[in-house]
Amino acid sequence: MEKCYKISILTLGCRVNQYESDYIAKELEKIGACVVPFSRGCDAYIINTCTVTGESDRKSRQIIRRCVKANPEAIIVVTGCYSQVNKSEVEKICGVSLVCDSNSKSQIPRLVMELLNNQAPTYNMTPCEEFDKICVGVSPTRTRAFVKIEDGCNSKCAYCIIPTARGKVRSAPMENIISELTQIAKSGCYEVVLTGIETAAYGKDLKNGETLSTLLCRANKIEGIERIRLGSLDPSSITKEFVDSIKGLDKVMPHFHLSMQSGCTKTLNEMKRKYSIEMAKSNIDYLKSQIDGVMLSCDIITGFPNESDEDFESTYNFFKNEKFLHLHIFPYSKRKGTLAYDMPNQVDERIKKERLYRLKELEKEIKLSLLSDFISKNSEGVVLFENNQEGYACGHLPNFMEVKMKASESLQGQLVRVKLISTDGNYIYAEKI
Repeated sequence: MEKCYKISILTLGCRVNQYESDYIAKELEKIGACVVPFSRGCDAYIINTCTVTGESDRKSRQIIRRCVKANPEAIIVVTGCYSQVNKSEVEKICGVSLVCDSNSKSQIPRLVMELLNNQAPTYNMTPCEEFDKICVGVSPTRTRAFVKIEDGCNSKCAYCIIPTARGKVRSAPMENIISELTQIAKSGCYEVVLTGIETAAYGKDLKNGETLSTLLCRANKIEGIERIRLGSLDPSSITKEFVDSIKGLDKVMPHFHLSMQSGCTKTLNEMKRKYSIEMAKSNIDYLKSQIDGVMLSCDIITGFPNESDEDFESTYNFFKNEKFLHLHIFPYSKRKGTLAYDMPNQVDERIKKERLYRLKELEKEIKLSLLSDFISKNSEGVVLFENNQEGYACGHLPNFMEVKMKASESLQGQLVRVKLISTDGNYIYAEKI
């Protein structure tokens, strides 16, 4: 009987990384490996790294060394954005067996097994202009499934190293995506998230005119899929044409995550973003006018080089007026290889943190208002429950508001109509009808 090798996969960063790790796990299990949580007794460790911030780099190095320490005899395979940008740095870490190109993750299951069986790994680098064809097909939790529809980014934002790590936009063939969504629906998973590095860029490299809008129209027709969400969108992509094309799609959920980064046009220009605040506001206003009750969340960077007090106040006032449900706020982090790295007028770390704190306090205030207002206007709602925490079933409404309900048994993966009762500013509390 062949040995069942114990392999642990550790993932940092974005949903795309998690999707790719899910694929690696699925393929390893197909060929007889045992994918297990991190432990000292693993035969191999696969670390899927992130480099979006300096802290991400530090965590990636820390986890690699943690795996080496856990079992110095284990096979250590490192992939992902950090190792793509800093390959020589990772290769110098004692104990690393192989650094795999980010666009060749589909080969990792085979490479790991070859290394475990003392074979020379046959590594064939996937050309960076091709989409690395991987398919998970099911959700590991059967609650929400992520589907990678695109990789890479053509933008040249001054703060971001990800285009260097991921390359240019490459879109998955639409028929492949539809096939994967159909598999997910058959597995009993109700909600899918279409994600990528620059999700709205889907189809830009395809020659048949396919776009994110046409993909959403086809996905909306798949029987068994009840909810469709999207990964992060550039505000410039929320055009009148895009909104008009999706507003009648009943399965596209009324929540969008926007990669805003700032609420100040001057700062956006210095970041090399593709829109002004005036454009973003116009697009957001039209979205809100066409999709009833739509909620927004976004990313914000505080303390970008040359962000003055006045610039920050513009950002603060923009988000105060627009009332986003969630603000994902990060202090600016210098990245070697980006335009912003050598920019003058770098903002003091203390000021970055002060601005971050003010925005977090604003988020709390707005969120309480939005949740309270929603309850006052809606007595009921349909929740997709995802997990159980200390006697409560937890999940999300279509607009991505979080709900807790007392439950004696697991409701994971179930769509349940509930009565909305109260809020503490973080969750809406509900009762089963």
